Amino acid sequence: MSAASSTTRLSAPGLLRHAVLLATAALVLIPFVWMVSLSIKPPGEIFRTGFSFWPHQFYGFENYAKAMTEAPLPRYMLNGVIVCTLIVLLQILVCAPAAYALAKLDFPGRGLLFGMVLVALILPHEVLALPLFVLGYKLGILNTYAALIFPYVVSPFGIFLFRQFFKTIPDDVVHAARLDGLNELAIVWKVMLPMAVPAIIAFAIFSVVSHWNSLFWPLIAVRDQALMPPPLGIMAFRNEEAGNDYGPLMAAATIVVAPLVIAFLAAQTWFVEGMTGGAVK
Repeated sequence: MSAASSTTRLSAPGLLRHAVLLATAALVLIPFVWMVSLSIKPPGEIFRTGFSFWPHQFYGFENYAKAMTEAPLPRYMLNGVIVCTLIVLLQILVCAPAAYALAKLDFPGRGLLFGMVLVALILPHEVLALPLFVLGYKLGILNTYAALIFPYVVSPFGIFLFRQFFKTIPDDVVHAARLDGLNELAIVWKVMLPMAVPAIIAFAIFSVVSHWNSLFWPLIAVRDQALMPPPLGIMAFRNEEAGNDYGPLMAAATIVVAPLVIAFLAAQTWFVEGMTGGAVK
């Protein structure tokens, strides 16, 4: 009897943790389940009292066909791919050398610079919207791909993440590379980055999800429908075509979200390794 009660006491914290995790997961997943459900329902069932995932009349083909044909959804998604890919590549190009300098080089002001990175981490990007808009106007890049890419080239989170990962790499590796005749930039590209693949994948997932779903800045920076990323394109689709026809709107949202879910599920192992790698040291 005592053994059974001891087992119960020991398992209670684990059960509580699982209950909290399941409740949190349900809160996160319910909107997505609802979105998919509405995307396959006819208009008459969307506002019916009571909820059932599967509709009485399947209307998925009509909703998804309308989402793909009445709005240039493939163009919006192509814009998202172009913008997110260029942002990630430029961010790695800028953030990796900066993180290496903060992690492995000793120079005056290193602590101050890292403190500025930490301060930049807590500043919401919306705070900089007005000066960035004015700067974009002065440079003449508004309503172009450059306007969607330029503000995100320097990522404080990317610098922080790569720095934490680079600090886990032994200094002997860097010293050996210098003895082999590599300069500091060559060490970054030929030694550090190949060893930081999990961190790169984790950062790329964060970056792509953030900018794929970004609405605030694209709403300010572009007006041409041919340049709109997916969230702004869906808003334009609602205003111009769908109106209150929520089935095609939810179908468009499902199509936009699906690539992110698939990419995360495919890379989740590297994502976890990249996010926890900096905590080793």
